[in-house]
Amino acid sequence: MNPPTQTPTEPLAARIQQVQEATRGVTARYPRSYILDCIKSDRFPEEMWKALGEFGLLGLSVPEACGGSGGGVVEIVALGEALGLAGIPTLFLVVTGLGRVPIIRHGTAEQIAQFVTPTCDGSMKLCFAITEPDAGTNSFNMSTLATRSEDGWILNGQKVFISGARDADYMLVVARTQKASEVKYRTEGISLFVVDMKTPGITLRLLNVQVETAERQYQVFFDDVRLPEAALIGEAGKGAKLMFEGLNAERLLAAAAALGIGEYALAKAVDYAKQRKPFGKPIGSYQAVQHRLALAKAELEAARLMTYHAAERFDAGEDAGTQANMAKLLASRAALDAVEAAIQTHGGYAFDRDYDIITLWPMARLIAIAPVNNEMLLNYIGEHVLGLPKSY
Repeated sequence: MNPPTQTPTEPLAARIQQVQEATRGVTARYPRSYILDCIKSDRFPEEMWKALGEFGLLGLSVPEACGGSGGGVVEIVALGEALGLAGIPTLFLVVTGLGRVPIIRHGTAEQIAQFVTPTCDGSMKLCFAITEPDAGTNSFNMSTLATRSEDGWILNGQKVFISGARDADYMLVVARTQKASEVKYRTEGISLFVVDMKTPGITLRLLNVQVETAERQYQVFFDDVRLPEAALIGEAGKGAKLMFEGLNAERLLAAAAALGIGEYALAKAVDYAKQRKPFGKPIGSYQAVQHRLALAKAELEAARLMTYHAAERFDAGEDAGTQANMAKLLASRAALDAVEAAIQTHGGYAFDRDYDIITLWPMARLIAIAPVNNEMLLNYIGEHVLGLPKSY
């Protein structure tokens, strides 16, 4: 099947529709039951991932000159939402989407060919590492350090909550090339490196994180990991700006996953509410049930409008950081409300894993925390939109 051929000049609805129709060609072959089986057997959904590549979907947002399918942020957001709508959201799409941005924008032709182009057909996987055990949300306080060597760099430190580290071929690592104590401004001295996961000195520790996704979470240790000069993306010490270019896209991909999960849960709740008749009539006719589901739908639609509005602004070359933050905030809240409504509608059956309702809650709840917690998004809106004093 040929990949979608959207361009940012097409109407928004058409861009979204083409991607979602193409995605259904994959999700019909690899439905929710497939992902649940991958989770149960602790294996990466390799067949589905390669199918997304064959359909040209993994190449969305990557220019054709770089081996991608073209399109913009709208297209890859539409893909993320479509996977969620089918009940198969994937964190790897989020980390791949954000990891490619700085490489495309600031990498050399050789780096793009090596680290971006192969991700478009699924033959190579790229993950992302920024969070550290002690720094947490304050990424500028990271301590992972890359120091100069005769032929490149030596990387030491650790990262945590790294999605899919075991299954990735390469990892985009955010590290300091100057310690925080050595720079005047906290944004200085940060660099981006693409690390081959087969490099000696890398150790993975599986985290016991209970989220129903095929990608597991890891703590990653770097002990004198030797990197070639070509591993550095852009200019040493100037990586903070590059990092945020990717993080804004990440917020929208997280929002897209939330929207899909929310709609998937809501559809299951509506179907159940039409069939369940403990007192002789469908419980969906009771306002206590109906109103909660209706409100969840309205919240999801509002969040969806903000998400695609932000994506359009990105594709138009505008600064959409505020809109991306609002989109992730609203979508995560809407998704969680929708899943909670589905749980309440199903009652006790919601906790029976065979009904596949309680299994949705951890992922929806996670998006209120990661890739950045909602409290930090509110801080941003308060400070940068409302002009209130900095609170932290």
